Amino acid sequence: MKSRFELMLAGLLATVGCKGPGEAAPAAASSAATPAAASVAAAPAAATPKASDTGPIKVGILHSLSGTMAISETSLKDVALMTIDQINAAGGVKGRKLEPVVVDPASNWPLFAEKARELLQKEGVAVTFGCWTSVSRKSVLPVFEELNGLLFYPVQYEGEESSYNVFYTGAAPNQQAIPAVEYLMSKDGGGAKKWVLLGTDYVYPRTTNKILRYFLKQKGVPESDIMEQYTPFGHSDYQTIVADVKKFAAGTRTAVVSTINGDSNVPFYKELANQGLKAKDIPVVAFSVGEEELRGIDAKPLAGHLAAWNYFMSVKNPENDKFIADWKAYVKAKNLPDGDKRVTNDPMEATYVGIKMWAQAVEQAGTTDVNAVRQAVGGQTVKAPSGFTLTMDAKNHHLHKPVYIAEIKGDGQFQVVWKTEGPIRAMPWSPFVPESAKKVADWTFPWVCGNCTEGKFKGEVSTAAL
Repeated sequence: MKSRFELMLAGLLATVGCKGPGEAAPAAASSAATPAAASVAAAPAAATPKASDTGPIKVGILHSLSGTMAISETSLKDVALMTIDQINAAGGVKGRKLEPVVVDPASNWPLFAEKARELLQKEGVAVTFGCWTSVSRKSVLPVFEELNGLLFYPVQYEGEESSYNVFYTGAAPNQQAIPAVEYLMSKDGGGAKKWVLLGTDYVYPRTTNKILRYFLKQKGVPESDIMEQYTPFGHSDYQTIVADVKKFAAGTRTAVVSTINGDSNVPFYKELANQGLKAKDIPVVAFSVGEEELRGIDAKPLAGHLAAWNYFMSVKNPENDKFIADWKAYVKAKNLPDGDKRVTNDPMEATYVGIKMWAQAVEQAGTTDVNAVRQAVGGQTVKAPSGFTLTMDAKNHHLHKPVYIAEIKGDGQFQVVWKTEGPIRAMPWSPFVPESAKKVADWTFPWVCGNCTEGKFKGEVSTAAL
């Protein structure tokens, strides 16, 4: 066991670009590499599941394949298996094949934690790709932190978190929700004055809307011009809610911000059409509606409504052309349900990017050991189907991502109406929430924390430098 002095000294050397024996050089794209010594110092006491140095590398796939979230999550399982097949066809990782271990938590949040523990303790997976909802991520988080596992989380979320054991490949609020509301406030977006915050009743919608309320109030929107309402998972009767929205909006330019999730999106959008709620009258921007969800309904009456994501199937570039072609070929080869009707979407791209980044990190680290791989993931880059080269932030464990806002078209695809010039850095802690504004997520020395206002080793840097 190294002394505290040795650990801090090693960390200090890492911050100035030095590397010790067996350590990978810091990636140029990251602002600072997490020192191996600091990683060891901060690692949970529980033993890391050890993969054999030979034979296949087990990879956990933790997605709901049944229940209310299956409509969204099944495609993430499928694209994960496609990406693993591609890596294996190219020789695997460090010459070893990847072996997917697929489990179905069945849209049952406590079962997510049970299945996560099974993957780590029974199966000994080197990494897990999974979850969709924030409630499922919150369910598994203590398990991954206790057992020092790695989770790649591929879906937009509410922020207010940065875990040592999670890499967030979906969007934080400043990479989706905030830009979407800013767009709807703008002249190009229609200049909305009143706001309906409509969501499924769980962590992500409530926390995102808490952030949006603070943001709207800072923009001068009075409380009386904000309507907020939640429905349970699987909710199907939106007749009264849509009628209430129409009444609330009467006479004033109003926008709906939808954080409805899962299969509830289908009856919600059908009811919009039933009551003649058109985008030119009351635009709806959704954060959980993509190409996959629109496959289940006639999209023509929804034309003009919006979605904010970091990728759309309709974006044109060579990387996306290949991604789509590979997906269609995989669907055909595996005879997957719905065949040529299957589409690509944002969380699928995030899953694809995350798996490639993890594989690159294992190659760089030369091992599947969690502590070594975690350090190597920071600064990894992938030329993504979004058309941009994406970077994993070594400090906050979030992916730098572009932002796209697009209109729904009658064929269920999207026409981009606004985008950022390039990837933007995620802000895990919202600057609009008073209790979050001063919080820092930084897993590099001397901070080594995801939720703090002062670095873990900040007061000891001068001692270490002696």
